[in-house]
Amino acid sequence: MKNKITILIIASIATVIALSGIQAYLVESAYQLKKTAFLQETNDAISDIDNHPELDSLMDVLAEDLRDNLGDYKNERITKPEVIQKLRIKSDSINIPYMQRYDKELKTIDLGYKIRYKREISSVVLFNGKQTDTIFPIPTIKDGAILGEKFDNKDSHTIKTSRTFTEFSYYVTGENDSIYSKALDVEIKTKDIILITDWKSIVFRRLATLLVCAVLLFLFVVGLFYYSIKTLINQKKITEVKTDFINNITHELKTPLATLGVASKSLKNKEIRNSAEAFDHTLNIVDRQNTRLQKLIDQVLTNSLSANDIVLSKDTVVDNEYFEDLIADFKLSTQQRHLSIINNVCAEEVLLRIDTFHFTTALFNILENAVKYGNDQTEIIIETSLKGNEYKIEITDNGVGIATEDIAQIFDKFYRVSHGNVHNVKGLGLGLYYTSQIVNAHKGKISVQSELEKGTTFIILIPIN
Repeated sequence: MKNKITILIIASIATVIALSGIQAYLVESAYQLKKTAFLQETNDAISDIDNHPELDSLMDVLAEDLRDNLGDYKNERITKPEVIQKLRIKSDSINIPYMQRYDKELKTIDLGYKIRYKREISSVVLFNGKQTDTIFPIPTIKDGAILGEKFDNKDSHTIKTSRTFTEFSYYVTGENDSIYSKALDVEIKTKDIILITDWKSIVFRRLATLLVCAVLLFLFVVGLFYYSIKTLINQKKITEVKTDFINNITHELKTPLATLGVASKSLKNKEIRNSAEAFDHTLNIVDRQNTRLQKLIDQVLTNSLSANDIVLSKDTVVDNEYFEDLIADFKLSTQQRHLSIINNVCAEEVLLRIDTFHFTTALFNILENAVKYGNDQTEIIIETSLKGNEYKIEITDNGVGIATEDIAQIFDKFYRVSHGNVHNVKGLGLGLYYTSQIVNAHKGKISVQSELEKGTTFIILIPIN
């Protein structure tokens, strides 16, 4: 049974992990789709800005300057880095009017979120037949930003790439100072980059409903899994406790029933029936065993009551007198030779409103446990004190103690500690349950402090009206 439950728990955990992984994958996929849709939406909204006549004319100025610089480069008047440097000088001169017009167009579109824009040159390559000459990028210059704002490319997005392949002419000085034009092919690649401020927050806001539903569903599944496993374990414990109770009550009932069987057979014996002394002795056995059976049944019925089912008949008693009588009655009922009960009831007299019958039975259960699970020299200390409107009763013994894992269940119905030599002690697991219910019926609280081999202390707090 235990192995099956372990396998079931492992399988359930694996299933929850698998479902969580699938859910995370679906959320990630939805996030990527929303991100792509958002960027495409932005791209579509600003795609027409580049086609504005004023922006095109400024780009033509920049392209014309680049052609002049490339002509100077072919005539060996400037170097490659100087080509890019001159291009940047020119771009700086037109960048302000370019961005003014660009920002004006952005405001017209009114996207609802801020965009930072820049245009970069990816490469500039000259072609002379099959030969190529890369002007940009070169080892000394890799930053190709020419227009727009300056910002880090991290978290930015390329919304447009372009490739222009054109032929232009430049003048070359030949022999005898003759001047003639020469054609040159050039390939220019550019890309438009935007940085959307808080784009992640925007995408997450659009995913808010899905994320909330996913989180709630995940919490629901985990909560359902936890509840199911906890219920399963509790049911297993209840089953074990009930089985233990059935075994205990069966064992308790077998002895008087067996004795009654022997006694009933003896009464059929003529010799027993003809002997008045033997007959009376046998009848006394039947009477005692019948009384024992009745007490067992009453214990099961009475001690199974909850605090709400118990009807109290309260009396006013003086604590000193009550505990003196309690200790005297308990010593008389146990008749254990090596039992020492120390009475440390507070000196100041306190009037208690309790149901003496039920409350005494509850305290007897604690004292009986101290004797059952005690050692050869059992010592019990009863100490009381008054704090505010609460009367505190502490019952401490020097017995075997209770393990930490058992303390939380010590007041459960039918629960019996299954450690150490406790198996040798008879009981139905109802005594401490009944005690806790009696204390609760008096609107009080009960707790226990214990350590193995160092004894146990039961603490009862009841209100003083």
